[in-house]
Amino acid sequence: MSETAEIARLRAALTAETARADAANRELLQIRATVSCSEAMIKELKLEIAKLRRDKYGVSSERSARLLDQLELKLEELEAAATEDALAAEQAQGDKATVKSFTRRKPFRKPFPEHLPRERVVVEAPTQCTCCGSDRIVKMGEDVTDTLEVIPRQWKVIQTVREKFTCRTCEKISQAPAPFHTIPRGWAGPSLIAMVAFEKFGQHQPLNRQAERFTREGVEISLSTLADLIGHATVALAPIHALIENHVLSARRLHGDDTTVPLLARGGTKTARLWTYVRDDRPFNGGPPPAALFYFSRDREGQNPEKHLAGWQGVLQSDVYTGYNGLYLLDRDPGPVTRAFCWAHARRKFFELADIRGNVRKNKPAHDISPNALEAVQRIDAIFDIERDINGLSTEDRHAARQILTRPLVEALHAWFIEQRARMSKHNPVAKAIKYMIEKEGRWAAFTAFVDDGRICLINNAAERAMRGVALGRKSWLFAGSKRGGDRAAFMYTLIVTAKMNDIDPQAWLADVLKRLPDMPVSRVHELLPWNWKTTAEKVKAV
Repeated sequence: MSETAEIARLRAALTAETARADAANRELLQIRATVSCSEAMIKELKLEIAKLRRDKYGVSSERSARLLDQLELKLEELEAAATEDALAAEQAQGDKATVKSFTRRKPFRKPFPEHLPRERVVVEAPTQCTCCGSDRIVKMGEDVTDTLEVIPRQWKVIQTVREKFTCRTCEKISQAPAPFHTIPRGWAGPSLIAMVAFEKFGQHQPLNRQAERFTREGVEISLSTLADLIGHATVALAPIHALIENHVLSARRLHGDDTTVPLLARGGTKTARLWTYVRDDRPFNGGPPPAALFYFSRDREGQNPEKHLAGWQGVLQSDVYTGYNGLYLLDRDPGPVTRAFCWAHARRKFFELADIRGNVRKNKPAHDISPNALEAVQRIDAIFDIERDINGLSTEDRHAARQILTRPLVEALHAWFIEQRARMSKHNPVAKAIKYMIEKEGRWAAFTAFVDDGRICLINNAAERAMRGVALGRKSWLFAGSKRGGDRAAFMYTLIVTAKMNDIDPQAWLADVLKRLPDMPVSRVHELLPWNWKTTAEKVKAV
């Protein structure tokens, strides 16, 4: 057999194997979609049975009400997951498409926004003088009192009409092409989908509560239908999420943090984790816009950040959580991550021992504080004062200021720590706070990395601010219904928090993105990123 024939045979074999692999993948996606839909149907039937039992036998306990809430939230996650799987199976069957602290001031009422419409209500004027009764009165002015009012949410049905025309010459029918829908064969408009998604993930309102409110407003939408919209939105917004992910992971410095998230499990809930990695170069006047990237995991094992940041190298600002240690290994591929620890965490340990007001609140003597802890706080605060003054300066200016102003304070603090630690028992709370900063290998170097790098911040507040919404909303949405539900929440938090970091309304942005994305070429999708969208909106407003 000639060499040419052998190459042709191998190519044919490769093509056949590729076709078989594609067919197997399509079949797998179809099976997965079927399983997801079946799970959602089973859960819906269980919920229906529970409701029928409650209607028949009455509410016997608070536990039964909680059980219904849990079933509804679990159904919500399964419905959204089923929609994602069904869309993935559909797409696989068809052609691949491209698609500082502060001083509290006396509050005052700000003027109402100018863009709000004004409705003038004139109080009936007097017809005679209220003093002497004369009717010879003339208007000399008026007093206007503004009251802010709200019009109840308005629902409407938009009918898109495509007229048909017939040709008298060739008898053919002409009609405008059908417009792109936010979701395939969808009935929900982009503003409705954006509102449901933002209410759930941005305002922490579970879908069952939204459905109840919609019903009271005269529009009945089932829980499963709303969950279906969330699944469609997740699939539709995937290109935007991918661009934000690439933007965050292309940074050479990140803030990292995690927080607890209840995850529904057999017999109750277990503690899962939501992780965030924040790109924010504004403290050193960096050019790239800020963005946040979220991930979900069932536990807090170190393998999670290693997976999240696989292939990434740079400076990671975080607390001293040992789960990040795998990122700092010298033999890591593509190289070790540079540690930069947060001084706010370290300061808090001393502050709790020197908090006079805290002692008073706890009915402890105000003088019952540690003088060593108080001095540590004062020394650290002197470093914080310098950082406030240089915030927003260039990397070079920050580095120069730190060499002159900060380095002597840091070196003096380190010498003071060592001196005080030698005089204290290892069980002394202040000694433990000092140990947190200096005793473990490389710990002090990580705390002082900011002195020699103008990009590094003193604290990790950027990541903590990104997590604030999660902490505030946990009690509202109770728990993540499943691993995929947690992943979906992390997906939507990435979009919503990034929008907030760029000072734009997340709901308005999501609505516009969902409206324009189906008809936008892949090469222009970046125009819908929050920072580009904001610039475009400002230009339009200026015109």
